[in-house]
Amino acid sequence: MGHLHWYRDVLSKYAVFGGRAGRPEFWWFQFGNIVVGLAAGGVAAIAFGASGFSAGTELYFLAVLLPTLAVEVRRLHDIDRTAWWVLLTLIPFLGPVVLLVFFLLPGTPGPNRYGEPVGEPGGA
Repeated sequence: MGHLHWYRDVLSKYAVFGGRAGRPEFWWFQFGNIVVGLAAGGVAAIAFGASGFSAGTELYFLAVLLPTLAVEVRRLHDIDRTAWWVLLTLIPFLGPVVLLVFFLLPGTPGPNRYGEPVGEPGGA
């Protein structure tokens, strides 16, 4: 089964914005998105030519926009930050860099206002 369960777990929580998501759940889902997005682009490129690659990846990333946003919010909850921090993506360059740093931080140990820790060694 490997790390594939992290990808499936996020998709099964399609629009769940409550709770927490540990670093493994978040980062394995992002890795899965890259792999599946490139595969979708490759299939579209074979079927529709070179311009199909872009269309295939865009369609895939549009399809997983809501679960990606949900796992980002749960990841922010894991470091005890509100979902409003996702709006940093609207600030060019600096916003995504700050979010990247947040996503790399370890979760708060023990329970916080968003629930019990998940996905970290020693966590639930």
